[in-house]
This record gives sequence, C-alpha cells and structure tokens, in this order.
Amino acid sequence: MPTDLLQRFLFDHTQVRGEIAQLEATYQDAIASHDYPPAIERLLGELLAACALLTATIKFDGILSVEIRGQGALRLLMAESNPGVSERAQRLRGVARFDAEALAALEEHTLETLAEGGHVVITLDPEEGQRYQGIVALDKPTIAGCLEEYFAQSEQLPTRLWLATDTERAAGLLIQKLPEQDDVADPEAWDRINHLADTITGDELTGLGAEQVLHRLFHEEQARVFEPAPVKFSCTCTRERFGRALHQLGAEELRSVLEEQGQIETQCHFCNTWYVFSPADVEALIDNPDAPPPTLQ
Repeated sequence: MPTDLLQRFLFDHTQVRGEIAQLEATYQDAIASHDYPPAIERLLGELLAACALLTATIKFDGILSVEIRGQGALRLLMAESNPGVSERAQRLRGVARFDAEALAALEEHTLETLAEGGHVVITLDPEEGQRYQGIVALDKPTIAGCLEEYFAQSEQLPTRLWLATDTERAAGLLIQKLPEQDDVADPEAWDRINHLADTITGDELTGLGAEQVLHRLFHEEQARVFEPAPVKFSCTCTRERFGRALHQLGAEELRSVLEEQGQIETQCHFCNTWYVFSPADVEALIDNPDAPPPTLQ
C-alpha cells in the first residue's frame, strides 16, 4: 500500500526525470481538524501532492507555497512545503477557505466552477536570497493543467503533472525534461515517456505503490530509481510566532482588544490550534515581542 513518500527516478540515456508523491497520513492530518466538503478535500489533496512534487525539483532552505485564489465559492486553496536541506523529510501543510452557501448553490463542483475567475500563485521564499513569485491565470480545468501552463509561460523546464485523490490518499506524478546534452542518444524519449505516463489512472496513482506505478508505466524503459524520501504533515505555527504577529498591531490596539474581550485569542488556520494571551501575556509582548510566555493555555 502507498505510504507518505517522494520517489525520484531518472531515465538512463535521456534527459527526462520524474517524481512520484504519495500522501496518506499527511493528507489525512491536513484535513483532520477541518470539516471540508468532499470537493474541497479532493482539490486540497491534489494541491498538497503538487506542492510536494514541485518542491522535490528544487533544493533550498525555505518555504515553497502554491495558492489558488478564487472569486467564486472557493476563495483560497493553499499548500505549503518547508523542506529544509538539513532535514530529509519534506514537511507539508495546507488550508482551504470557501463560501459554504455559494458552494451549496453550485450544480458542479469542478475547479473551474469553484474558483471562477481565479489564478495560481507560486511563491519561493528562501531563508537566504530573494523571494520569487509567479502568477498564472486559472484557465485550465485541472490543477495539473494550470501548473503545466505556469511552467510553459515561465520558460522553465518542460513539465507534466498527473494528480489524483480518493477518500484516503492523495498522489501525483511529475515528469520533467532536462536541458539537452550532446551525448544523449534518445531525442524521442520525452514524447514517448509522456505518452506512457498519460495512460495512468487516478485509481492506480492512489492505490498502487510507487514501484508498482513505475513498473506499470515504464517497464520497457531503463529507469533508475533512487531511495524514497519521507513526507509528513507539519504545521510551523508556534506561540512565539503569533506573539510577534500580535506585537505588530501596536500597544494601543492590543490594549483596546483586552478592554473589550478580557484576553486575546488567535487560531492557526492550518492546524486549528488556539493560542490564548492573557492581559499579563500581552503586556509582556508589548515590552518584548521576541519572548512571549512559553506556557500554552
């Protein structure tokens, strides 16, 4: 059965590489504390798999996020990866925001109907170096199609994606064409491998193990398979981060909220963890935003 992993592979004597992402506990953990409708869960699972695949194509310390910002029933769909080159496991989290009444009024729950008039935003935020953001219109019927369009418009390496979810798992397949080299003897490999990958079904992608998927698609190719890397759900929220964010509101605003509510409560949108700050906590934050009280309430 599939587990939470990223499986990298490379086709010998070609300039084609690939990744398979399979998310089970990661996907379930991402949706466990939310009451998402099935259509939203499905799209969030696809976006989590896509984010894992895109992160696997780069190596950096920082955060990669993929957002779908819509103007219809689906307002926001976001997946975020914080890989960290020093930690082998890729860490994922995701969140969705939607209008429940608008969702119920729709006859079809497709990406196009849910996120009408939307766009896709891909952000790379390295710990060192310049932040990068790319935007593409959400004018394809699938998340995979939108991301392929992003790669095409940004003139990056030609890339194809296949994404799927079921009630338990999310999975994805990525094929990418590397820059041509003079000593590569198989110029037709890209088209041939794409044709083979197009035969994968959603049930196979979520139900088969990574090695089974590779054998099912590419048993006639010379594929070099690397050791899989683990993936896990991990939220990066902390009491300290929320404390620093509250400090940015200013002493006057914070004291006004305290006067009205008696304490300040804030919630992480990703994991739904609540953080409560008492009047004494808030005064400490005003004086020293880098050292909020460590006690969770």
